[in-house]
Amino acid sequence: MASTALPPALATRSIPFSFPGHRRLIYSPAGFGPKSIGGSNRFFHPYRLYYRLLRVASERQIKDPVSEEGCQDALSSTVYDASTIASNILYHAELTPSFSSGHLHLPKAYFATAESVRDELMKNWNATSSYYEKLNMKQAYYLSMEFLQGRALLNAIGNLGLTGQYAEALGKLGHKLENLAGQEPDAALGNGGLGRLASCFLDSLATLNYPAWGYGLRYKYGLFQQTITKDGQEEVAESWLELGNPWEVVRHDVSYPVRFYGKVVLGSDGRKHWIGGENIKAIAYDVPIPGFKTKTTLNLRLWSTKVPAKDFDLEAFNAGKHNQANEAHANAEKICYVLYPGDESAEGKILRLKQQYTLCSASLQDIIASFERRSGNSVNWKEFPSKIAVQMNDTHPTLCIPELMRILIDLKGLSWKEAWSITQSTVAYTNHTVLPEALEKWNLELLQKLLPRHVEIIEEIDHELINNIISEFGIQDLSMLEQKLKDMRILDNVDFPDSVVELFKKAKTISEVKSEKKLLVKSLELTTTDVASENSGAMDVAEEVSDVAKSEGQLEEDEDSTSADLSWLKSSPKLQKVVRMANLCVVGGHAVNGVAEIHSDIVKKEVFNSFYRLWPDKFQNKTNGVTPRRWIRFCNPELSKIITKWIGTEDWVVKTENLEELKKHANNEDLHMEWRAAKTSNKMKVVSLVREKTGYIISPDAMFDIQVKRIHEYKRQLLNILGIIYRYKKMKEMSAQERISSFIPRVCIFGGKAFATYVQAKRIVKLITDVGATINHDPDIGDLLKVVFVPDYNVSIAEILIPASELSQHISTAGMEASGTSNMKFAMNGCILIGTLDGANVEIRQEVGEENFFLFGAQAHEIADLRKERAEGKFVPDPRFEEVKKYVRSGVFGPYNYEELMRSLEGNEGYGRADYFLVGKDFPDYLKCQDKVDEAYRDQKRWTRMSILNTAGSHKFSSDRTIHEYARDIWSIQPVPLP
Repeated sequence: MASTALPPALATRSIPFSFPGHRRLIYSPAGFGPKSIGGSNRFFHPYRLYYRLLRVASERQIKDPVSEEGCQDALSSTVYDASTIASNILYHAELTPSFSSGHLHLPKAYFATAESVRDELMKNWNATSSYYEKLNMKQAYYLSMEFLQGRALLNAIGNLGLTGQYAEALGKLGHKLENLAGQEPDAALGNGGLGRLASCFLDSLATLNYPAWGYGLRYKYGLFQQTITKDGQEEVAESWLELGNPWEVVRHDVSYPVRFYGKVVLGSDGRKHWIGGENIKAIAYDVPIPGFKTKTTLNLRLWSTKVPAKDFDLEAFNAGKHNQANEAHANAEKICYVLYPGDESAEGKILRLKQQYTLCSASLQDIIASFERRSGNSVNWKEFPSKIAVQMNDTHPTLCIPELMRILIDLKGLSWKEAWSITQSTVAYTNHTVLPEALEKWNLELLQKLLPRHVEIIEEIDHELINNIISEFGIQDLSMLEQKLKDMRILDNVDFPDSVVELFKKAKTISEVKSEKKLLVKSLELTTTDVASENSGAMDVAEEVSDVAKSEGQLEEDEDSTSADLSWLKSSPKLQKVVRMANLCVVGGHAVNGVAEIHSDIVKKEVFNSFYRLWPDKFQNKTNGVTPRRWIRFCNPELSKIITKWIGTEDWVVKTENLEELKKHANNEDLHMEWRAAKTSNKMKVVSLVREKTGYIISPDAMFDIQVKRIHEYKRQLLNILGIIYRYKKMKEMSAQERISSFIPRVCIFGGKAFATYVQAKRIVKLITDVGATINHDPDIGDLLKVVFVPDYNVSIAEILIPASELSQHISTAGMEASGTSNMKFAMNGCILIGTLDGANVEIRQEVGEENFFLFGAQAHEIADLRKERAEGKFVPDPRFEEVKKYVRSGVFGPYNYEELMRSLEGNEGYGRADYFLVGKDFPDYLKCQDKVDEAYRDQKRWTRMSILNTAGSHKFSSDRTIHEYARDIWSIQPVPLP
């Protein structure tokens, strides 16, 4: 049969090739082997394939670097046809097996296929790393506690441009590609938008040829696997690594020591030394990140933790003390067991801190080793910021700042001034939240115990910050200065330095003296109005006051300039001493960015206003984006083909601005028919998914109304389900004919995980599932309304739900969602949004058109006054809201007691009360907006046009655009295409 060649950018030649250093010998068919797959072992033909991914801890100099010509030779022209690929799959099934020999069953076929794809990725992966090593250009490093990758197989072969060839090859072997892909578990390395954003960014970085790496942790059990029982959400450990992970490569020669506890001593060399304590090793596991139709294949390096075998106490084990014998191993390995371990206990807090420090320390040691290796024999630390950009994804990697300072000062011998300049020029911080509880604060005593040297460094940074604040703002207005110091300090509830205490005492005394003299002068001035001849004493006092003012320089005559009480300068024994990690991020980095326009405004005006006034140039906006490859091209192939047909090119996959061309055809009836057909096809996939996961049977003819995201009160899944309950109650009060004429059929789909210790969120999950169990079995309602909670929501489920969605709910309390990215994915797939003016909703509505977005609810600038109104007892709830709460309490949805959940919506004040997230306030407007949704959906021509315009207007929300902005404005890096 005729062979199908790859695009030139991906073509490779079927000859042996090698890269120097760190080699292993494997055997594979030459150029994937002969064209036939018949015979016993006739297709096996050995050749040597050497692979090397640079940045090895022990390697300090480049030896025999790969030339541009070598890269081109290694990646020039292999023929990729189905028979060749099938041969390679069979080779891996037999010679690199994860299963017994014999039948090529589905799991075995998946692993063999993944390994064959990894062979191809490895060539580009090694060439990319070698080329970067040779050029020694500036590189970005993205540190994140989460990378929510999703499945890798379809994404990898899609980016390689081999989807058709692999589908045909697997057909020859008796398998379907989609069935094989279903064997792959989602990598349990993240939870929500934070981790998915990081993964989208890596995809865009690779596709756009930017030199960058990702760093994270390799969680053995992930966050948790969610199951739904009669009691609600239950959690079990993720099993994604039980059969191994064919996409990762362990680097046994890349490991770094990480220390906890111990003490700090002053050495004879005059440097501080951190000694003793608990020592572990961080081991590198690398995952390839291929770009779309480009050779560039970046690296995601994940750290796993262990200790050497010698730390196993064999004597204790043989004495029967088995737990004691394994204690060191257990303490090390558990660091990378679970994402976000519960931190209610002291042990949980320590474990979270260990995770964060492991990520920071191992990654920075790796980055510095690379910098030193690339520098050769002439390391110039002043060049570090011109070669390295470190991005902290939220506050979890904050310890990068004191850790980089520690390495530069204690290990590399730099002065404080030099190290601080390098650190501030290298590190940048992305803020992802305005929620106070999410702006991390760590107990100072705990941090001091675990990382004593880092606390010394943080204390010094805090001391310098205090001096900087006083210098910048002056002491004219002591009340203002007091507020600035309270807002901006890194250490909270920690005694101020004695010099600051003395400054305020002196200023307060002078202010009081001047106030007394000012009053005396005014009194004497009144007297001199009548008796001018007796004013000589008053003139003497006035002159004295003037002399005091002059001698004190900038002190002003303001009797209200300072608080009468200076107790705030000392710590309170009733409160914890804490380190405010977000403040440390702002102080220690050269850039701070929000992730949507409204969020960045809140960051500047509210969250970090004092810092913004001091350093306005630090603050930027970088509106989030999502990769159009995974989130439309691969997950929605039917719609992608239609877009390509009507635009006339597939360039929109990397140049999403071309999606705007769809606007020209928004009224075309032929496009409408194709568009609706694609949506129906995708809805049928959801019908199957829902039946498989829940047992419920839903109608594809109903509107699919979807809200899938982390379960949290501010995201207001509670508002959604209360609206559904009201809808159901009204239906029950009508005749069958009235129901049909009043309501369009809807399938309301929820998905998302509630954190294991977040009781209120788990109550919301329980309410949703109880409501579904009642409505879905009500014969009066039938297909007119269904409620489904899809368990264990993840990327793979999202890739099925999002293309089928028609309405998606993004209804957070205004001002509380930083950005959101699922809203972008839904809009990109032609889904119409209902939402508040929060996060990226604001910009999505601007881009798709106000008439193509269902808006409701209070706005961000109104929230504070509305909460104040509630606290003053002035809020009057809508009768329909009271009706719904009463209906829930009636027991119609089962015996579970929802009193605590309903009471959170009542009262005027108190923790867990007073409807903090304004569900009751927005409820009537939400119902009104839902009526508009029903009206619009009845007109399918109008609805389809709205859908097309949502896709057309989503072009701004590509992560490619976001990455270009980071690269230009924060990292100062340039694309580096491989030759």
